Amino acid sequence: MLIIEPADPAALGPRALLEASHRLMIDTFPADDIYALDIADLQGADIRFFAARDGAEVLGTGALALRDGYGEVKSMFTSPAARGRGVAAALLRQIEDTARAEALPLLRLETGEALDAAIRLYERHGFRRCARFGDYAPNETSVFMEKSLEPLETLETRT
Repeated sequence: MLIIEPADPAALGPRALLEASHRLMIDTFPADDIYALDIADLQGADIRFFAARDGAEVLGTGALALRDGYGEVKSMFTSPAARGRGVAAALLRQIEDTARAEALPLLRLETGEALDAAIRLYERHGFRRCARFGDYAPNETSVFMEKSLEPLETLETRT
């Protein structure tokens, strides 16, 4: 059974997936175009970090970075063996729910043009391409996306 829960990015399972994600980024993109947060950053007070697990096996990670006026999706990664099982979608739903609980009106993210599966995932969940935001440097490899969030109260009145 898939469980999404707050986690410590320095714990063995999440750390292993984050390291695998960072290796993928290093192998795929120029160093100046990599914006991954390190373990210490992911433990910051402005980060809500989640892990997806089935039993004791950690299958994926994702984080919400609290920014001024929006939330940013960070550190989304699913183990290769768990891809296609809904892990990333479940993590993204948790991040969205947390953003709404934090009263954030908008989610944004940066991903790589070469990461087709990630872009498709985000598009399926209502993200659309947008202009560069925050302190990201202009480059040829980044894709910027955003999604407006309805307030939690609005969603609750519909059910």
